[in-house]
Amino acid sequence: MVLLKDNDQVLPLTNDHHIALFGCTSYDLLAGGWGSGTVNTSFTSPLNKGLENAGYEVDQTLQTQYENYIAHEKALLPKQRFILMPPGTIPEMAMNNADIQQAATHNEIAIITLGRNSGEGSDRKVSDFYLTQDEKNLLKDVSGIFHAAGKKVIVVLNIAHPVDVASWRNEVDGILLAWMPGQEAGNAIAEVLSGKVNPSGKLAQTFPVSYEDVPSAKYFPGTPADHPKEVVYGEGVYVGYRYYNTFNVKTAYPFGYGLSYTHFAYSDLHLSEHQFHHQVEVTVRITNKGNMAGKEVAELYLSAPQKELKKPSEELKAFAKTTLLQPGESEVMHFTLNGESLASFDTPKESWIAEAGKYTVKIGASCEDIRQSASFDLAKDIVVEKVTQTMAPQVNIPPMK
Repeated sequence: MVLLKDNDQVLPLTNDHHIALFGCTSYDLLAGGWGSGTVNTSFTSPLNKGLENAGYEVDQTLQTQYENYIAHEKALLPKQRFILMPPGTIPEMAMNNADIQQAATHNEIAIITLGRNSGEGSDRKVSDFYLTQDEKNLLKDVSGIFHAAGKKVIVVLNIAHPVDVASWRNEVDGILLAWMPGQEAGNAIAEVLSGKVNPSGKLAQTFPVSYEDVPSAKYFPGTPADHPKEVVYGEGVYVGYRYYNTFNVKTAYPFGYGLSYTHFAYSDLHLSEHQFHHQVEVTVRITNKGNMAGKEVAELYLSAPQKELKKPSEELKAFAKTTLLQPGESEVMHFTLNGESLASFDTPKESWIAEAGKYTVKIGASCEDIRQSASFDLAKDIVVEKVTQTMAPQVNIPPMK
């Protein structure tokens, strides 16, 4: 799980024993996707039960409303006839302000769960990236009423893929990205919300500000527009974070991002040599500077010389997670860079080549949060591997510049 936002240390929950739980997915969590992403479970622990198991009291009036609504709406859905058929989804339940006001009066905090499913056999629609109007209304109304009462609002994202967060994240105080955690979902999420477990996950996908910012957006879903039969992806080497970083495209949350209930310092970055021969050993010290035990993922990015081979501004080459560090405790992380770490593919030469020049090692908490850097030199080009080209594209794919 990835902690995306934690304003004023609203998380972990402390004395918030009475919780107003909103969102259909809070009571009907998504354990997994469909098709090859299916999670076959004998049960799925919902968030309301997980919170109760963790010692919190969930507003029973809201729970009854949601459970009745979910049962009614699910009965109207078509049956899933085959494993690749997307399961039906129900619209978010509309809440009137009087019910939200009552919940704000009797509870210390609000938690809203938003759900998104996906799986094998069908592409997502662009509209699926954005929140529905019902979801926007729920966020706006709950946040407005609870904040007016001096109370906080947390959002749990029970999703399989990035969604829009930039348009609404300022309305809430905390955001926990729970992904799709399997049959013990509710208990697992509750353990993170309560602080029994300190989250240490980092994003393996960029969360863009808008769908149009995604580098493949202009290619997908392909041509012809009415019934696409072919799509040519033209990002070249600028896939994912490599694109956002190189072209300075602002993100909602960058690749590698993830908060903690504590905070970590990076120091003592050391390279075994500053003139590359066969490999470079890299070490860095990570220290827990906060008041709670936690783990940190240190990420090593490498910037290569920009010569004949065009490269992203930096690329992830290694990462490692610390052990559970107590407050004040530190650990030295070790990484190794070899010829393969430096090399890029030269299509005309049919070779993986490390070009001569200056390489910069960047260690950080995300691709946009670099804490330490150092450099080494490669005296001359190295052919790391010679290959034979097969299955070359039959159409011209102009490289992105």
